[in-house]
Amino acid sequence: MKDITRYRGVIPAFYACYAPDGSISTDGVRALTRHLIGKGVKGVYVGGSSGECIYQHVDERKAVLEAVMEEAAGKITVIAHVACNNTADSAELAAHAEKCGVDAIAAIPPIYFHLPPYAIAAYWNAMSAAAPHTEFVIYNIPQLAGTGLTMPLLEEMLKNPNVIAVKNSSMPTQDIQMFKDAGIAARGADGFAVFNGPDEQFVSGLAMGADGGIGGTYAVMPELFLKMYELVKAGEIPAARTIQYQADRIIYKMCEAKGNLYAVQKEILRRQYGLELGGVRAPLPNLEPGDEAVVAEAQAMIEAAVKAL
Repeated sequence: MKDITRYRGVIPAFYACYAPDGSISTDGVRALTRHLIGKGVKGVYVGGSSGECIYQHVDERKAVLEAVMEEAAGKITVIAHVACNNTADSAELAAHAEKCGVDAIAAIPPIYFHLPPYAIAAYWNAMSAAAPHTEFVIYNIPQLAGTGLTMPLLEEMLKNPNVIAVKNSSMPTQDIQMFKDAGIAARGADGFAVFNGPDEQFVSGLAMGADGGIGGTYAVMPELFLKMYELVKAGEIPAARTIQYQADRIIYKMCEAKGNLYAVQKEILRRQYGLELGGVRAPLPNLEPGDEAVVAEAQAMIEAAVKAL
């Protein structure tokens, strides 16, 4: 039976890190990795939505993962998202991730064209075959990928012994229950993990049976999500819910900016900790002068919420 202990906890989705000229900043990558390790997170999810994967070249994504592993190897769990718009590049990234020694690789379904389930399974299994000694996480995010993980498709993928988890970013928490149930049937009670994806319902996801969470706002306020996880595991749901409401209000505030959410969060990290992570890559919109008030207010809300823990 597989051991999912390494996937139980709070796993921030890693932000893209850019130099002033727009190139990848490996110094920024290493600094953010050290910062998150210091905060006590379970792991990091590299090269996903928060990592702006669809706007980066294969070589850039390799460089990011290598820099993360320089700091994180043997210290925290590392999951590398390797999906690209074509199977060949995805398999190349999968093989590279295995060579780097990650704990697992992950992938969304193919985007743009709505492919039949057997083609999606072939796409995922090709990546897994390129990293035969590495566990595989299915990333379900139908609102962005345009394709949702169905139960028949999950059951087909569970024929692959490397499939260890689903990162579930669909909104219904019922999906967590359904995916967890299917995984338990195939792998046993402790042999398959489901991650909660929507940060705004972290507590709900854990209550429904998620083993942990992977989220795009964890890195800017890890203390809040770590405390929520601790409280839920202790059965203190009302206290966890109070912090969830605080985190949600912070997310809503950050989303008021014209600039992209990740640009807001990276600016907050720069102001709080001196982390130079750059902005976001076009076509994502960077911060505008009018966003100053939103950034300052969101930062103050985070600091107040953390202080109150």
